[in-house]
Amino acid sequence: MIRALSVADVRAAEAAAMAELPEGELMQRAAEGLAGVAAARLAERDGRTVVALVGAGDNGGDTLYAAGLLSDAGFACAVVLLPDSGRAGVHEAGLQAAELAGAAVVVAAEDPSRAARAVAEGDLVLDGIVGIGGRPGLRPAAAGLVDAIADDAWVVAVDVASGLDPDGLDPDGDAVWADETVTFGVPKAAHLLPAGEGATGRLTVVDIGLDTDEVSSAVERLNHDDVAGLWPVPGPGDDKYSRGVLGVVAGGERYTGAAVLAVTAAVESGVGMVRYVGTPTPTELVRRAVPEAVVGEGRVQAWLIGPGLDPESTGAGAAAQLQGARDAVAGDLPVVVDAGGLDLLDGHRDAPTLLTPHAGELARLLTRLDGSAPVTRAEVEREPVRYARLAAERTGATVLLKGSTTLVVGPDPEGPVRSQAEAPAWLATAGAGDVLAGVAGMLLAAGLIPLDAGSLAALVHGVAADRASGGGPLRALAVAEALRPTIRDLLRRA
Repeated sequence: MIRALSVADVRAAEAAAMAELPEGELMQRAAEGLAGVAAARLAERDGRTVVALVGAGDNGGDTLYAAGLLSDAGFACAVVLLPDSGRAGVHEAGLQAAELAGAAVVVAAEDPSRAARAVAEGDLVLDGIVGIGGRPGLRPAAAGLVDAIADDAWVVAVDVASGLDPDGLDPDGDAVWADETVTFGVPKAAHLLPAGEGATGRLTVVDIGLDTDEVSSAVERLNHDDVAGLWPVPGPGDDKYSRGVLGVVAGGERYTGAAVLAVTAAVESGVGMVRYVGTPTPTELVRRAVPEAVVGEGRVQAWLIGPGLDPESTGAGAAAQLQGARDAVAGDLPVVVDAGGLDLLDGHRDAPTLLTPHAGELARLLTRLDGSAPVTRAEVEREPVRYARLAAERTGATVLLKGSTTLVVGPDPEGPVRSQAEAPAWLATAGAGDVLAGVAGMLLAAGLIPLDAGSLAALVHGVAADRASGGGPLRALAVAEALRPTIRDLLRRA
C-alpha cells in the first residue's frame, strides 16, 4: 500500500529525524537522492544541461545541493534564483556548494531575460521553487519562468510540484506540471489526490530515513501486491453459501443491460452465488447471459441495489422490484447502493454501506439530503474529497466517488482517503459503473468492510479495463469478462 501523510505529520517526522542526525544530514540525503534520479533521467534522454529553479527555504536548499552534485558529475548546470532578495533569499550553504561545483548562478529579479534564456536551454529542469510549505498558485515571475521551459525538457518537481496545495484539497492556482516528482521519505497527500496527481507526473520516493510506520495515513492507495492479502480466496471447506451470496436489484425495462453487466461482473470476480431481482426483460437477459444466477429473492449476505434501476418506472414488474430494493436499503444487511438506488436513501444507515456515485449523482444526493443549498456537479468535481466526506457524514456510509481518480472515504472524518487511479481513460464508457458495482457487491458479500471492498474493487476494475483496452477502445462487457484472468494474475503475484 502506498501511504501519503499530511504536511503536519511530515514536518513532525522530519523534525524527529533531524534531532537524531548531524546538522544538514537529512538535506544531504535528499539532495543525493534527487541528483541520482536526475542523472538517471539525463542518461535515458541523452541530456547534458540542467537548470534548477530555486526558491527560498529547505526545498531550495535540496535543489541547490543537487545542482552542485550534478555539476560535479559533469553536467552543465545553472541555478536560477527566484526570491526578490536574490542570493540573500536562498539557502546559503546550498548556494555555496552549487557555485563551488561550477554551477552558473542567475538572479531572476536582476536579469529576467537572462533567467528565461537559461531556463529554455535546460534538458532537465529541477522545480525547487516551493515545497510542502507552499500555497496554491505561482507568483507571476515564477509562472513566467515556468512558461519558458522547453517543451522537450524533462521537468522534475522537488518534493511537490510548485503551485500545488501540498494537502491536495485546493485545486486553485497555476502549478508546475512535472514529468516526475521526486519526494523525500514518504508521499504527500497532493501526490495521490485529484487536485495534485496530474501535476505530479511519475512519483519517485527517496528514502531519507524518516520513521513514519506509526503515523496515520492521510491518503492511501492499494497496489497490485495488496490484492492477494485482501481478496476472498476460497478454502477446501467453503461452499457457494460461505463464499458469499449477493442479491442484485438492478436494471429495468429502460436500462436492461445494467443487470447483465452487474451480475456478470459479480460472477466473473468470484461470488458464491447471485440472486437476481428484476423486471421481465432484464430477467430474461440475465437468464441467458449468466445461467448460474438464481432469479428471485432469498437469503443473501449482501445486496447490490441500483444499477439501471428507475425508481419512477411504472412498467411490468417495476413495483415489486422497487419494493425489494426499498426493503434491502431499510434492512440490516451490507448494501452497495449505486445509480438509481441512491434515490432510495433517506439519511443515515447503520449497517455496512457502500455508495458508488459519480459526481453528478453525488451532487443530487447531497442536494436532496441537505435540502438547503443545492450542490452542483461542478462543485463536486472541484472539491471531491470535501463532498465525498460530506456524503459519508450525512449517510453513515462509505462513499466511492467515481472519476479518473476514484476516491473512497469512510464515515470517520479522521480516517484516510483511499485513492485509486489504475483505469485508462477509455473506461469512461457506458456501463463501466455497473461492472464496478458488481465487483464491489461481491466483495461486500464475501465479508470485506466497505472501505476495502470499494478501493479493492476500484483497483481490480481499473486493471481489468487496462488489460481489456490494450491501449484502445473497450466496452463495459469486455471489462467484466477481463475480471477473471485479471484477478487470477494478481493473486499469482503472491
